[in-house]
Amino acid sequence: MFVILRWPFRMAPTRIRGRHWLEWNGCHGNVENNERSSSYGDDFLLDNNNMADESKVITPGYNQDNIPPPPQVRVEFFTNEKSFKERLQLYFIKNQRSSLRIRIFNLFIKLLSCIFYLVRVLLEDHSLAPYENCFGFEPRNENVTSTNLRWEEIICVDRAEWLWGVQVTVAIISLMETLLVTYLGYKGNILQQIVSPVFVLEIINTVPFIVTIFYSPSRQIFIPVFLNCWLAKSALENMLNDLHRAMQMSQSALSQQLIMLSATISCLVFTSVCGIQHIQRGSNLHFTMFDSLWCVIVTFSTVGYGDIYPDIWPSKLFMMLLIAAAFIVVPTQFEQLAYTWMERKKQGGTYSSHRAQNEKHVVCIATVLHADSIMDFLNEFYAHPKLQDYYVVLLSPSELDSTMKMLLQVPIWAARVIYIQGSALKDCDLSRCRVQDAFGCFLIAARNYTDKTAADQHTILRSWAVKDFAPACPQYLQIFRPENKIHVQFAEHIVCEDEFKYALLANNCMCPGISTLVTLLLHTSRGTEGNTSDEEWMRLYGRCSGNEIYHIKLCESRFFGEYKGKSFTYASFHSHRKYGVTLVGIRQDIRGATIQLNPGPRHHMKASDTCFYLSITKEENSAFVLARRNNVIEKDAKMMSSNINPAASSSYSKVASMIASVGSIALELQHQQPLHKQVQKTCSTTSNILEVPGASERRSTNQRRPSIMPVLANLNGSSAELQYVQDEEQRMGTDTDIDTNIDTSNQPEPDYITGCPPVTPYIGTSRTLCHLLRKKRALCCLKLLQPCAHCGHKHACDYKWPTRAILAAADYASNGLYNFIVPLRSHYRSKYSLKPIVLLLEREPDQTFLETISYFPLVYYMIGSIENLDDVLKAGINLADNFIVVNKESSNANLEDTLADCNTIVAVQTIFRLFPTANIITELSQSSNMRFMQFRAKDHYAISLSKIEKKEKERGSHLYYMFRLPFAAGNVFSASMLDTLLYQVFVKDYLITFIRLLLGIDQALGSGHLSCTKLTASDLWIRTYGRLYQKLCSTTCEIPIGIYRTVDQSAIHSNATERHLRKRSRLVRKVLRNGRNSSTMTDYECVPDPVSFNMMNEDQVSAPQEDQEIIQNIESHMVTLGMPFKDYGIGSVNRHTISFVIINPNYDLPIQENDIIYLIRPSSLSPKPTPLTDKRQQALRVLETDDEDFTDEAAMAGDSNPQTPTLVINDDDDDDTDDADAVTIDLAVA
Repeated sequence: MFVILRWPFRMAPTRIRGRHWLEWNGCHGNVENNERSSSYGDDFLLDNNNMADESKVITPGYNQDNIPPPPQVRVEFFTNEKSFKERLQLYFIKNQRSSLRIRIFNLFIKLLSCIFYLVRVLLEDHSLAPYENCFGFEPRNENVTSTNLRWEEIICVDRAEWLWGVQVTVAIISLMETLLVTYLGYKGNILQQIVSPVFVLEIINTVPFIVTIFYSPSRQIFIPVFLNCWLAKSALENMLNDLHRAMQMSQSALSQQLIMLSATISCLVFTSVCGIQHIQRGSNLHFTMFDSLWCVIVTFSTVGYGDIYPDIWPSKLFMMLLIAAAFIVVPTQFEQLAYTWMERKKQGGTYSSHRAQNEKHVVCIATVLHADSIMDFLNEFYAHPKLQDYYVVLLSPSELDSTMKMLLQVPIWAARVIYIQGSALKDCDLSRCRVQDAFGCFLIAARNYTDKTAADQHTILRSWAVKDFAPACPQYLQIFRPENKIHVQFAEHIVCEDEFKYALLANNCMCPGISTLVTLLLHTSRGTEGNTSDEEWMRLYGRCSGNEIYHIKLCESRFFGEYKGKSFTYASFHSHRKYGVTLVGIRQDIRGATIQLNPGPRHHMKASDTCFYLSITKEENSAFVLARRNNVIEKDAKMMSSNINPAASSSYSKVASMIASVGSIALELQHQQPLHKQVQKTCSTTSNILEVPGASERRSTNQRRPSIMPVLANLNGSSAELQYVQDEEQRMGTDTDIDTNIDTSNQPEPDYITGCPPVTPYIGTSRTLCHLLRKKRALCCLKLLQPCAHCGHKHACDYKWPTRAILAAADYASNGLYNFIVPLRSHYRSKYSLKPIVLLLEREPDQTFLETISYFPLVYYMIGSIENLDDVLKAGINLADNFIVVNKESSNANLEDTLADCNTIVAVQTIFRLFPTANIITELSQSSNMRFMQFRAKDHYAISLSKIEKKEKERGSHLYYMFRLPFAAGNVFSASMLDTLLYQVFVKDYLITFIRLLLGIDQALGSGHLSCTKLTASDLWIRTYGRLYQKLCSTTCEIPIGIYRTVDQSAIHSNATERHLRKRSRLVRKVLRNGRNSSTMTDYECVPDPVSFNMMNEDQVSAPQEDQEIIQNIESHMVTLGMPFKDYGIGSVNRHTISFVIINPNYDLPIQENDIIYLIRPSSLSPKPTPLTDKRQQALRVLETDDEDFTDEAAMAGDSNPQTPTLVINDDDDDDTDDADAVTIDLAVA
């Protein structure tokens, strides 16, 4: 390594070892290097005298610009490494690869010497006297005794000349290498080098051979060359160290310990065999090598000797010394091996490179491996059939707890899951996981952190480390704070908990139970939960919970392939009617295209479109089997064909062709009315045939129900004149709350504008259109209870809001609250239906957050706590439709994570007891704590549900908590349920985008939005969900995706009791028929009594007195605060209704009053307005009433127009099994 320096004076040409290195050129100091290709390491000398003579004294008046530059000087560094000793150390010790080669050669030499010793023993001729030429020993023929041994045969051996030459050569090489390594390793203490066991053994095995070169009588002397096996063991250990260092092999301690233990035992056995064999030469009983091996194995493995044993005292002494050495050395080796094994178990395993190249695996990185979180991940990950052959590698810096250890020992997980203890910030640990070969890396955030920002910082660093180590590995990231997304934008998939959590809670205020619907959509289930229950709502709720979101190309689909070229609403309705799947969105095959939810009827399905639909399972796993009922219909139609007269048959054909020419009609063939009385008498179970009714039948309006217009397959081909809704404000005004009845006739139009919020709390927010104020409010006006110069209100009731408020309680104003406000102020909501939002915070929000909410209308905040009754009253709980309680991040749980929700649960329970009519929606961190919401200790129905939950958990269900009434009703939500969204993205890469659009976090051009509508008694004429689907698609182009149903418990009790009595009666008849045998009596006794659904439980005896105390307490607080007591809603904590979610119901599911239908409405951002009405809707509005509202005059008026005959398909009310629908269609006469 060289550096060019400039000398601070002029210099004449200087010779360095006869070469011109530097040359002065002119007065400007140009230096030319004439020989740049000089050898490395040459020294140069400068003539100091010449330099002194040529130096120039610089006077104070000398111009600094004229100072000539100094000459260039070549300086060489690290010259200490160029010595002979340093070069040898670099080759023998420091350099990894050359040192490894030296170690391998040393091992080879030691093993070769041992092999030559065995060759000498095997080639030895026992008939000769090897001691005749060895120091002049004379032969003795007397018998050997224990005291009189043949020492000459022990000292001397028969060694051939060629073998002696080879052994001498090997000894010289080995000694020279040992002396060289000893010299290079010298550090000032020569005695320590000499007395080392390795050096002493080397001298014993090599120096005698060198001595025999100069003294020939000693060439037959015995030298214990077999001791070289211990030197070979030492060389093997050094070689393994260099090998692991050169190849950078990690986690090799255990394998090295195993190798060294095997080498130690082998050296003990080899030394014993060779020593016993040689010492026995001094006895009358000579041992061969095999006899010696047999003796050693038997001696070491049993107590005492076998059939072959040493008979002289040197052999016995040698054997005892070796056994003692074995007792000392082997246990030490085993102890080291056991310690290494325990440490290895703590650190987990290693995923080898060979497995990574031949198998598929993903890596899951977490701070702490909680059993619940890991089980959720494994269940969701392996729920997909295509992932069954994947392996999961868990990487965590913490040790496994006892629960996780037992979990990973279960055979189903032990064969698939590999645990590795390590840090994602260390490349060696990432290499152990083979992240560079993984198909994905999941980074799961730690929920046990009190500081969520710190948890995100840990996740960010881990993500950076993985990206740096394996740039091609896809990352599936989970973070808490939305402001931290900017640091991990490179990740393929990101789930921000605060974004989804607050958006889901906001949508729960507009659409009740939507949190339950989204949670069920994100969990993998077969829909088998609750199928053994006696209650209808549980079976229906559990069966529909198996619906999930799937996708398929239109050209590859049998569900939607036949609708190519048809409108989206046409394809959605008919696919649901025919296959029971709900088409909710598409993605066009265009560069940069995103998902569009319900793009409306103007979108015509293309073969390249990707369809997104709701179904129990994906189409690829579905079989298409013709329904049995249709087969019966076909057979019956053939049987009755001979009984139908030609006139009726022709009329049927004409009617069928007329219907087909108009469009599709949501009418099942099996629900049609019989055409001919003769057919009805002959075959009562056959399909009904259409008939054009006469005039008298038309006048019978009591037998006719209103019609539903067909869903148009193509707008361009329709003869109907579409009436567009050009005013966007009018279209947005149709999206109102289901429980808001506002008289807007006397209200001035709110002065709001539509646009993107000008101030956002963090970088990375989505551009969403919202209702905004033209001019932001003053920050003083944001505080609810603080009078200012602009507003003098002191209580929430003083504001006199036209709509009821939404109250949200949180411990502080996090940036995620922005995603709670945006959906509630979205542009597609009516200006008149905007509900005031009151944020109950425990800490004062920062300036940025206040600047953000100052642009939104009707958004306030106040400082308080839900644990304080006065704060809850001041916030306006009596004026609120929904009370959102966000789980606190700070908890009083010390070591038990399941107690993290205790303060939130107790506070919500207090509010539930004090304000029974309040709709409280709570967020918890642990899904298992849902059972404590709205807790009633003596509620028999809740106890029965807990038993059902236990049964579902035993069956291995992932949704065992789904039958808890607060969760089914959407009153409780756990953010941990969103983890499954990240896990499913590995297979469904579109799922995060889909849910963000559904919840309103993002908005896309041409994409619809989530909404809902409530059915009233005037809508019951529609009768079934399929007809409702048709009505929505044909009129407003909305796509229904589910129902939020509330049922009365008294009806449930009566139905359950009736089923119970029927079961009892069947068993009684069975007992009477078969006699009182043991089996029938056992079945009879096992029928449990029906669960009492009557809410008059034991704790209601004192309920009136307790309610009176609560009322008095609330009244006293409200009087003290100066609030009117009339706002307090007096109610009972007793449960009378059950609410639950039905996802993608069947076509023929009857609708009920007060059902809330989840809808995906067409987009108001579409470049072209969506046709929502046409001229026929005006006529349909007249028909959409009860049957009693139709008069004979209206029917006669319909007959007065001969050019427009009316086809009425009647339903026979006498048939209780048919749930047919009457359809009226206007046919234009050519």
